[in-house]
Amino acid sequence: MTRRRSLLAAPAAAVSLSASGKTPALFELRRHQLRNSSDGQPQRLGDFLRQSYMPALGRAGGTVAGVFTGLMAPDNPFLLTLSRYESLGGWQTALDKLDADKPYQRDLEALDAKGGLSYVRVESSLIRAFRSMPEIEVPPVESGRAPRVFELRTYESNTPVTLKRKIGMFEEGGEIAIFRRVGLTPVFFGETVAGRQMPNLTYLLAYDSLAAREKNWAAFAADPEWHKLRAKPGLSDAEIVSNISNVLLRPLPFSPIR
Repeated sequence: MTRRRSLLAAPAAAVSLSASGKTPALFELRRHQLRNSSDGQPQRLGDFLRQSYMPALGRAGGTVAGVFTGLMAPDNPFLLTLSRYESLGGWQTALDKLDADKPYQRDLEALDAKGGLSYVRVESSLIRAFRSMPEIEVPPVESGRAPRVFELRTYESNTPVTLKRKIGMFEEGGEIAIFRRVGLTPVFFGETVAGRQMPNLTYLLAYDSLAAREKNWAAFAADPEWHKLRAKPGLSDAEIVSNISNVLLRPLPFSPIR
C-alpha cells in the first residue's frame, strides 16, 4: 500500500440503487504525503497527476473523480486523490494495465529523473460504496462559481458488528436522507475494506463555503429525526462509534469534483 504507483479521468455519475440495482463501486483514496522543499513537490506531483496519471488511469479503466489538498488538516502538505473502479477486480486490472502502459511508464521514469523526491510517502485505502449510494455523486460545476469546501470524515467502530449497525443507521435508518434534507451534500459513503484504522466507514461531504458547513451541521444537530434515530437502543455513539476523525479539503484547479 506504499508503492510508487500513482493512479487517475472523469467523474462518475450519481446512480440510485433502487432505480438501477447497480453493484456498489470500489473507491480508492490515495494520500501522497509531501513536504515544502526545493524539490517543489506539490507542483511537481500535481503536474504529473494532471498530465500523466489521470489520462493513464482512464486508459486502464479507472476514473479519477477528485484531487484535493488540505484546507484544515494535520500533516499538510499532501495531495489526496479519489478514484473509482467497477470492482476490486477492476482495480487490480487497472494496476496491471498501468504497469504495461509504456507512455505512462516513461512518464514515471521522467518524473524520477528530475532528481529529488516527488513525494515522501503514499498511503492507500480501498472503500466499498454503500448499497444505497453505489456511486460517487458529483456536485454540479457552474461556470464562475468558487470551488467548494469538502470534508472527509471517518467513523471507526470497535468491531465489524458495531460498524454494521452504524452503516445501517445511514442506510436503513435514514441518516443519509437527513443529511440531504439539512444541506449536508454527500459525495460518497463507503466501508473501508483495506486500509488504516479498520473497521471503519468513510464519507465525503461538499459545502458551498465554511460558513455553510457550520450552518448545515447546526441544522443536523438540532434535527428531531436525528435525535429520534440516535436514541434507539444500540445506536448511541458510545455503543457503535469509537472514534471520529475529519479533515477539510479544497479541490485542485484540475479536479473533476470542485
